[in-house]
Parts: sequence; C-alpha cells; structure tokens
Amino acid sequence: MTDLSTYLSGNRYPGRGILYARVRSGDHVIAYFLTGRSPASRERTLHIAGDDLVVAPSNASDHDPLRHYTAAENAGDWLVVGNGEQVTQVADRVRAGAPAQLALGDLEYEPDPPIHTSRITALVSRDGGREGVLGAARRSRAGGREAADVMTLTVRDLAPGDAVLLTTYDSDGDSVATAAPYVECAVAAEHTDGLLDEIWVALNPKLRIAAAVLDPAEGPTGALLRAD
Repeated sequence: MTDLSTYLSGNRYPGRGILYARVRSGDHVIAYFLTGRSPASRERTLHIAGDDLVVAPSNASDHDPLRHYTAAENAGDWLVVGNGEQVTQVADRVRAGAPAQLALGDLEYEPDPPIHTSRITALVSRDGGREGVLGAARRSRAGGREAADVMTLTVRDLAPGDAVLLTTYDSDGDSVATAAPYVECAVAAEHTDGLLDEIWVALNPKLRIAAAVLDPAEGPTGALLRAD
C-alpha cells in the first residue's frame, strides 16, 4: 500500500480530493482539499459559513456552480463531503430517507469538456466515522462513452493508519486525465492536525489552494483549515 505523501507528491495536479482516513491514534476523519491551475480556480477560499463548509470566490467574481459550492454539510446521521453542488443534492436525499448508497446514485460528471471533471462525494457516519460510503461519477477513460460511470464503495472498520483517497485528476502537471475511482493508501499522522499538515506538505505548493480536516461527529463547524 502506497503512503499518502508519496501518492500526492507524484500526482502533481490532483484537482480536488477527499480523504477518508483513520489516524494512528484511532480517530476517523474526513479531509477535503483544493488545487487549481487557472486564475479563476485559484481565486477561491474554503471557509465555514453557518453550519456548512463552503468553497467561495476570494474576490468579487460572480457565483460559478462548478467552482463555488457547499463542500461539506451534516445530513442526519451522515456528514456529506464533495466537490460540487451534488453535496447538497445528496444531503437532501439522505434527509428524505434515502440510504447512503442510493443517495450517491444517478450523479453526473461535470459539464466542463474536454476535461469532464468527476463528481466525487463521501458520506461518513457521525457515530465517530466508523463507516464511509464513497462515490465517483466519472467519464470513462476509454473514451467514446458519454454516460457517466458511477462507482460507490462502502468502507468499514479502517485500521489505524489506513485511508481511502478520491481525487478528480491524475496528472504530471501538464497533461490531465480522469483519476482512478479510488486509491487505498496509508497515513502517517498520529492526530487530526497532523493529517492536515501531511496533506498540505504533499500537495504541489504552486497549485494548492486550501484544505480542511473534519471530525465526522462534529461536522463542518469544527473543521481545521489551511490555506495559502
């Protein structure tokens, strides 16, 4: 199993990412991070607004639903984290009684050709985070098929140091491809704040924008944040 730092250091432009992890002390956490190449992508902030964690413009630009969205919100027994407006859609489905796995169905990748950015989403149980349901709606790497491939993965009972990572892209910094649905990796951090440091240091400093680590029981209001 590769370690998180090695994987992120080798993926020069991961786009946006979700990490469901159990740090070495035994706590389950969920992390979200942003990287960007274009000026419009880089002019963003990650901050707490009310009860939610939101990605918002850092200047006076208009709202763009592909770049500005709720990144994390509580939905009953679940914390929902993701890279777009589907976060609120999934949270609404859960609050209406949909099981976590079904709430992730019928999603689409982003309408941003030629990249076709994946929609990545995670639901983590608020009983300490012992269960995670992860999803990716992505365009096939094979090409020619426009319908989204929708993957859902249920993860239970992570061992200390284990993690599952979703990113939108695999990139050498120049060419960009749709990322694999998920990557299993190992984290070195003993505690939550150390995991935030581990993620931040591994991200390309020229492209990183912001990162957050959340306690599933506490939700967005207790998020630890880092930004350039």
